[in-house]
Amino acid sequence: MFMILGILQARTSSSRLSEKVLKPLLGVPMLLRQIERLKRSRRIDKLIVATSELQDDDPIEKICQKESIDCFRGSLDDVLDRFYQAAQKTQARQIVRLTGDCPLADPGLIDQIIEFHLRGGYDYTSNAFEPTYPDGLDAEVLTYSCLKRMWKEAALKSEREHVTAFIYHHKEKFRIGNFKSPIDYSRLRWTVDESEDFELITKIYEALYFRNPEFDWQDVLNWLKRHPEMTKINEHVGRNEGYAKSRAKETLC
Repeated sequence: MFMILGILQARTSSSRLSEKVLKPLLGVPMLLRQIERLKRSRRIDKLIVATSELQDDDPIEKICQKESIDCFRGSLDDVLDRFYQAAQKTQARQIVRLTGDCPLADPGLIDQIIEFHLRGGYDYTSNAFEPTYPDGLDAEVLTYSCLKRMWKEAALKSEREHVTAFIYHHKEKFRIGNFKSPIDYSRLRWTVDESEDFELITKIYEALYFRNPEFDWQDVLNWLKRHPEMTKINEHVGRNEGYAKSRAKETLC
């Protein structure tokens, strides 16, 4: 039986909301709230947190040590190399890419994406390639050989900063699986890049966590339907702004 490895990228040096992964969410660092959810995945066999070698990211390693979670440290800017080196140390044939700004990550949905990926025999599968799920529920599954090819061939700065950007630029090189929701919820923003994002996530946790710590994304959706005013808190923030800025700089060069 081959291993499915989850790699959770996390760092403290966010340009928009510094140290967001360490911000207390119901008294616990946001990163740990996400890990708490990811541990419920039935398909991920092993979870590694991949952070940078910068001293600023020492608190992330300390959190991992305290919680007995594997932590790999690598390049800050060449995130693709960091990701590849973290994967290379395991025997994983399939890798799940996750990012530390998604405290509502849904283990059930992640498992569905993994199963869809395996059934289809894809090189790369995502529910964000053509987004139909709320921003913040993103998960990407890729083969080790796909990751190795990206690591060898990616040359643009944006392709090194954003792990799977090479796939988006060279779709013809890969067999791609697109996991879509029957209903388009992509307008909803459940990730954390700005203070308003964190405000919304805090309100969601306060409303749902104490009643059921294992609340899923449908519970969040139903709560927001009862409280539609909450979506206005961060509706002005665009999707994937960091990647868009990287590509814009390359276009201008």
